Amino acid sequence: MTPRSAGINQRLAGSRYEDIALAHLERSGLVLIERNFNCRYGEIDLVMRVDDTLVFVEVRYRRGSGGSTNFGDGIDSVSAAKRAKLVRAAAVFLAAHPRLAHRACRFDVLAIAGDESAPTLDWRPNAFEAC
Repeated sequence: MTPRSAGINQRLAGSRYEDIALAHLERSGLVLIERNFNCRYGEIDLVMRVDDTLVFVEVRYRRGSGGSTNFGDGIDSVSAAKRAKLVRAAAVFLAAHPRLAHRACRFDVLAIAGDESAPTLDWRPNAFEAC
């Protein structure tokens, strides 16, 4: 496998797991606003709305069952540096969408473990605060 094909396969797998996360969140009453918002600070996987609150969702996948691997679970993999990037990216999103800027915001993490046929989901609403 070439580095290019490995990157393509990784993006396809990431997209499939984002699909799983999106379906779960929509079943829970959230509404998709934007998927894969990109800016200079990085990417926000899902921007959603519940009631009058904007929800910035980071989707994490770990191959091990139950969300735990030798590298920690998906929730633990959202480091302080990653959280800071997500907060900055959310600020850029809000600047680009001023009609949404008045809404309350929160940052959720949805960790997925296992394979596509029987994934384990661990959704943490308001997983961290914007400081």
